[in-house]
Amino acid sequence: MSDDSKSIHEFDFNLICDYFASIERQGPGSPEVTIKALSFIDNLTDESRIADIGCGTGGQTRVLALHAPGQITGIDLFPAFIDLFNQNAKQLNLDDRMKGIVGSMENLPFQEEELDLIWSEGAIYNIGFERGLHDWRRFLKTGGYLAVSEASWFTPTRPAEIDEFWQDAYPEIDTIPQKVEHLQNAGYMPIATFVLPENCWTDHFYEPQISVQKSFMKKYAGNKNAQELVITQRHEAELYSKYKAYYGYVFYIGKKI
Repeated sequence: MSDDSKSIHEFDFNLICDYFASIERQGPGSPEVTIKALSFIDNLTDESRIADIGCGTGGQTRVLALHAPGQITGIDLFPAFIDLFNQNAKQLNLDDRMKGIVGSMENLPFQEEELDLIWSEGAIYNIGFERGLHDWRRFLKTGGYLAVSEASWFTPTRPAEIDEFWQDAYPEIDTIPQKVEHLQNAGYMPIATFVLPENCWTDHFYEPQISVQKSFMKKYAGNKNAQELVITQRHEAELYSKYKAYYGYVFYIGKKI
């Protein structure tokens, strides 16, 4: 990574929120992938309680609500994301089954063993994969499921440029076997693991940003931080195109034992 490139974590929350609020998904993914991950979850009923942690504006939450029974609570740190989450739910007449609330994944508003399913697409990194697995487990009923997508290495070694980028952005990135081992060590039986296809990054994440970047740069003309945020996102897209054989997002699905 070049010396003048920043990690996404270094930018103002309000800028990040305004930038990503215009995109259907705030991370790599797709409706098809959400449905595929959901296919490994058993025994959900109308009484089931589901939490989508780090839900963003709820792109994947709406897919869950359309394809699974139960009541879904979406939690995100950004109030603007939650406002959009609830607006979109109402427009789709899903507001009786899914509700977004502002909150931190470090202090979840659930009782012990209250949940049947914990979902988190591309967000568990905010608390850390291992910590999230351990801390969230107590909210799941025995036999309940956890399904998260997480940045992972596909190979044991990789070129220095992409290795340095990810070690700076998310030092907890690791290989798939190591992630599965963490899942087991945290008290889950591994149910399924699969790699998100390339179009989850290109078609559903980076491509939609192109038009957003143009309007964002116009809105924040002269704002150096806004310009740097766009440069950072473009740099990420270039790195993915160059090094996608070495890393990507992986869905990890486990059952509490």
